[in-house]
Amino acid sequence: MNTAAPSRGPAPQGILAAAALAEDEVLARLASSRQGLSAAVAADRLVRWGPNAVASHRARALPVLWRQLRSPLLALLLAAAAVSYAVGERSDAVIIGVIVALSVGLGFVNEYRAEKAAESLHGQIRHQAVVLRDGDATAVDVTALVPGDVVQLRLGDIVPADVRLLEVSALECGESVLTGESLPVLKDKAPVAAGTALADLSSCALMGTVVHAGSARGVVVATGAAAEFGRIAAGLSGHQLETEFQRGLRRFSMLLVYVAGSLTASIFVINVVLHKPLIDALLFSLAIAVGITPQLLPAVVSTSLAAGSRRMSQQKVLVKRLVCIEDLGDVDVLFTDKTGTLTQGRVEFTRALPAGGQSPEQVLRWGLLCTEADAGAVGAGSRAVGGNPLDAALWATPAARSQQAALAAYQRLGALPFDHERRMISTLVRGRTGGAVLVTKGAPESVLERCADVPGAARAMLDAEFAAGNRVVAVATRPAQDLTQPTAGDEHDLELAGLLVFLDPPKPDAAAALLRLAALGITVKIVTGDNPAVAVKVCQELALELTGTGTLTGTDLDAMNDTELVEAIARTTVFARVSPEHKARIVRAQRTTGHDVAFLGDGVNDALALHAADVGISVDSATDVAKDAADVILLEKDLDVLADGVVGGRRIFANTIKYVLMGTSSNFGNMFSAAGASLFLSFLPMLPSQILLNNLLYDTSQLAIPTDHVDEAQLRRPSHWDIAFIRRFMLCFGPVSSLFDFATFGAMLWIFHSGATQFRTGWFVESLATQTLVIFAIRTRRIPFWRSRPSLPLALAACGVVAVGALLPSTPLAHTLGFQPLPPGFFAALAAMVVGYLALIELGKRLFYRPRPTPDAAPRPHRNHRLLRRRAARFSTARPLHAVTDGGTKHV
Repeated sequence: MNTAAPSRGPAPQGILAAAALAEDEVLARLASSRQGLSAAVAADRLVRWGPNAVASHRARALPVLWRQLRSPLLALLLAAAAVSYAVGERSDAVIIGVIVALSVGLGFVNEYRAEKAAESLHGQIRHQAVVLRDGDATAVDVTALVPGDVVQLRLGDIVPADVRLLEVSALECGESVLTGESLPVLKDKAPVAAGTALADLSSCALMGTVVHAGSARGVVVATGAAAEFGRIAAGLSGHQLETEFQRGLRRFSMLLVYVAGSLTASIFVINVVLHKPLIDALLFSLAIAVGITPQLLPAVVSTSLAAGSRRMSQQKVLVKRLVCIEDLGDVDVLFTDKTGTLTQGRVEFTRALPAGGQSPEQVLRWGLLCTEADAGAVGAGSRAVGGNPLDAALWATPAARSQQAALAAYQRLGALPFDHERRMISTLVRGRTGGAVLVTKGAPESVLERCADVPGAARAMLDAEFAAGNRVVAVATRPAQDLTQPTAGDEHDLELAGLLVFLDPPKPDAAAALLRLAALGITVKIVTGDNPAVAVKVCQELALELTGTGTLTGTDLDAMNDTELVEAIARTTVFARVSPEHKARIVRAQRTTGHDVAFLGDGVNDALALHAADVGISVDSATDVAKDAADVILLEKDLDVLADGVVGGRRIFANTIKYVLMGTSSNFGNMFSAAGASLFLSFLPMLPSQILLNNLLYDTSQLAIPTDHVDEAQLRRPSHWDIAFIRRFMLCFGPVSSLFDFATFGAMLWIFHSGATQFRTGWFVESLATQTLVIFAIRTRRIPFWRSRPSLPLALAACGVVAVGALLPSTPLAHTLGFQPLPPGFFAALAAMVVGYLALIELGKRLFYRPRPTPDAAPRPHRNHRLLRRRAARFSTARPLHAVTDGGTKHV
């Protein structure tokens, strides 16, 4: 007899069926209760039904290997090598195969390491849900939810699974990710009619949707791919959306494809016309194409990203996708809230200021009663899971603990949760001796608007607190004998009880962090829902310059059209009392000027702006919806940590561009030289296997580029992909490389009177030396070694590869590779050519980098299609996924 089966519960039912059933019937079918599951039963169900995930972020070797092998050029080269082997040229074919295998292996190892780094990074970003286990509220990872769990939903949460609602308090959910409906949907717990469409399931909260207002409690009906959101997300293509950096990489790669295609076709036709062997001509042409294409560019980028992500993780910066690191480095305008970034973020309650006939103790008592958390539970010392910081600060004060006896005399009858439109919360309470009272607490401007009469002394008191930079919450009451459940329409004719004053002082190191961001070319602007006077006071204390008009409010923004807003942003530092829509509009307006905009926020009211920004930045302690919308997560809400991330992004971009410029100058020049030499030589200037070996050795040395130092001047400003710049660089420095190649040809033919084998050997050594050592000149705009020193790994790698190339002709492998020893005089000529080449490159740098006018930045379209894929990434795991079938469970 199987005794474990009942604890596992029945197979999960669909949300469409559960929506039409009564709450108790749904609980019975799921073998659950309103107190949730026990930890043991939940663990058992997790084993059976698998994690609440729609994707796996495990690093997988086969896809990485496939990315190395899917190059059409490599396929053609291997096919031609196979034909060469079949017609008797077996040694060349085997050498080509070995070199290609080494090249693929090198790329695979580095990319797979980067994938593992991404897996580790993803594992550090936690998404949690509040669930009842053994009757107690506890926070668990969203992937650990199982059917039958009872979860709590609050403002800003992302619904963690398909949930049948059990208790509802003014709950509204934004379901645009599923239905496309832009307006939030009002929810209740009454069953719907059977067959109701997904968009009309008012009795359910759907996985992936956002709690826009209110709160609720519900039972999990379906998880993972069995949820409605999971079905959609599971059908997404595995291809990730491109970032701006990836678009630049793709455009650069296409540039080289066009160049390689033209050059390869020309070389092949010329060699055939000159009656050279067809197979040799084909292999030579394809080898030239492989030599031009940046085979190891993905590996170099991946190595840079992996190293950068590890370094940034140590600096408390996590990126959701490795390629977002470069986008972070592009930022030149930052919009941020002041709480926790400019201020300490540790809110402390300081005092209660009564208005009218109330006492400070009474004002505090009303404030404690007006909270979404259960007053008795919190008063007993247990902190509500996920409570807001102002309420937490209020309950943590000794004065609150002294109110325990008075609070116990009140019973809560109902509550209207906080939302960002009203900016208030209201509760309905009844004392033992009196009638019902409506208590409203929130932003002073909003509360005072709903008061019947506000004494002038109270307004003066409020203005004084704002001028001092303090955060203030107003509390008001009115008798409410006729109410059973408060609504927004009941918040009127209130009597002001008083003000609750909180202190959130500026961070001691915030001023230095602002100076550091300014030195990085980043303009910081403050966007806050707080009072303008409070925001300005904090900016003044931190010496943040207030430009132009200094401050704009949400009311000011409403009076402006988009053109006026763009002009106003340029002369404004502080945007205060702004709504979520205002924040997003400000970000969108700034982006139209061509700037790369970052937004740093951690609240549900920041989600729209986070989505609108080029780079959304949040913190590990943020609300679900804010973390979901962000590209970058800070483990510490600190501008210095953000500055570290920006520097890391710029360093990686700068090192990636070094490899790109190498490939478009010396490497391109050498391949162009090979094409030119084939016109007048009676033999191939270099064997296909030698070209591939040259390319492999060269690329191996470049794998150390991610370790290189970056000049401070390059870190002080953002850099962007500029294909026109890369094309100019190629046309300028490529011919310089070819010039010394042709000098080598002349020396080999007319000074050393070399035959075909020695000619190829000499050019192999010279081309490898020049195209490898030029990294020391190209890596900096300054004088190499004297004013800008390379990293030790890069110096050792470059010099080591040159030494290997010079020694190969003297090793036992020389004959197999088609080499022969070179005369001593060649190395003297080689040294002279290398010195001359690097000197000419330095002269070219001075001319090429002359100041030239830069065009105005063009606006870039916003990437609106990221939302569904971002939300799906929240429900991913490193564990294998399960598929539930009638016959049991299988791994996917």
